[in-house]
Amino acid sequence: MHTSSPTSAATPSNTQSVFTWSDDLLTGDVRMDDTHREFAEQLSALTRTPAAEQLERYQAFLGHTVAHFAQEDRWMQATGFAPTNCHSDQHAMILETMQAVVAHYLQGETDIINRMAEALGEWFAQHAVSMDAGLAQHLQSVGFDSATETLGTPQTAAAVAVMGAGILS
Repeated sequence: MHTSSPTSAATPSNTQSVFTWSDDLLTGDVRMDDTHREFAEQLSALTRTPAAEQLERYQAFLGHTVAHFAQEDRWMQATGFAPTNCHSDQHAMILETMQAVVAHYLQGETDIINRMAEALGEWFAQHAVSMDAGLAQHLQSVGFDSATETLGTPQTAAAVAVMGAGILS
């Protein structure tokens, strides 16, 4: 079933979701797609929370995002991605920015979580269909089972050269 496309509002509002899940974001890896749906649901719930009450929900969302990115980074490492790659670099940059938001919120910038949510919605839609879809394709090509985090044959991963963005060479 096809759902609506990801959307991004021009001005964040606590009455509407900045980001909506779409089947266009499916990568073909069930565990990755489930994690992505959770990310989208938490991001959407965050934007519906009044600004004065967002910090606790944002911190829970940040924790989810840390685990989400660590999961993908673990998979990349287990399957032969280069030790440094732009996919992992992007994760680190997003987490650094998300963590900085907490300090700004505590200093009275209560609209910063909504601004971050809007930016994350735009970023995630692109990241999922490019880098994550490439990672899912790579995982499949090397026989990696994301549910058990096991590799069918470790020799397969060693034989596959992977470019930094998650694109097979």
